Amino acid sequence: MTIHEFVTTFADLPVVQSEDGPDPVDPAAVAWRVEMEDFEASEEEFAAAFERMLARSGPAGPTALIIGEWGCAYDTAFPIRILLDNAARLTGLRALFIGEMSYEQCEISWIHHSDITPLLTTFPALERLQLRGADGLELSPVRHESLRALVFQSGGLPASVIRAIGASDLPGLTHLELWLGVANYGGDARAEDLEPILAGRSLPALTHLGLRNAEIAEELAAAVAAAPVVSRLTSLDLSLGVLGDAGAASLLAGQPLTHLESLDLHHHFMSPEMAQRVVDDLPGVTVDVSDPQKEERWGRYTAVAE
Repeated sequence: MTIHEFVTTFADLPVVQSEDGPDPVDPAAVAWRVEMEDFEASEEEFAAAFERMLARSGPAGPTALIIGEWGCAYDTAFPIRILLDNAARLTGLRALFIGEMSYEQCEISWIHHSDITPLLTTFPALERLQLRGADGLELSPVRHESLRALVFQSGGLPASVIRAIGASDLPGLTHLELWLGVANYGGDARAEDLEPILAGRSLPALTHLGLRNAEIAEELAAAVAAAPVVSRLTSLDLSLGVLGDAGAASLLAGQPLTHLESLDLHHHFMSPEMAQRVVDDLPGVTVDVSDPQKEERWGRYTAVAE
């Protein structure tokens, strides 16, 4: 899998390029996208583009903001600094996506971040936070009452970030999506790092759990099969990883999953017989077992790594 298409809506709002076209009638009713065409653009050039977006997006700033290529994304976390520096002008911000880049612009494992904890402490009204890339990513346990959705897309998500999520106080979070990735690109988590989340001790409002793009998909499936949190989910996503027959058998042998509205397992290594068994054993659940993969002599691969 390669990431090459940009979202056309974000936070249920149509996306507008900050440099293109006439001003929207209601600048708060669109998601603004800021990016540089030149991957070697300077911080000054990105700051100027960010300033132009602020001038167009209204006195409270954008409701939803997407930051794409910011110039040398592989060695600087400048967007976090500029967001914090302009916090007083971003009082309307409710949804934020940092790092929406195609693989042609920057490989996902190269996208550099830093400590994102200050974003959550500085923007208490933020409802959705989404990041692509995990190089240099840090997070400390935090309390945030407004956050509803948290998404980390990566080729390798650090276990320290996962543990910080489990230790955070996020009473309103309903959607958690983690791309765990592979060890070669920093994805050093094991199932025990997710234990507070899977046990249901944290994230009391959670209804969607995505543990995607995981090299440890078989291990996760076994953990999920006995996880107390599953009983209150409406959707479970274990897609994009290396799930095979053993992991699928663990899921089916565990707690009932028939209460789910959807189970996403696409991009998998199950045999046709096992994939059909999962579908047949979960009547009434929308089960996605599309995109079957074949294990090569050198092993199985997640959909996204480098």
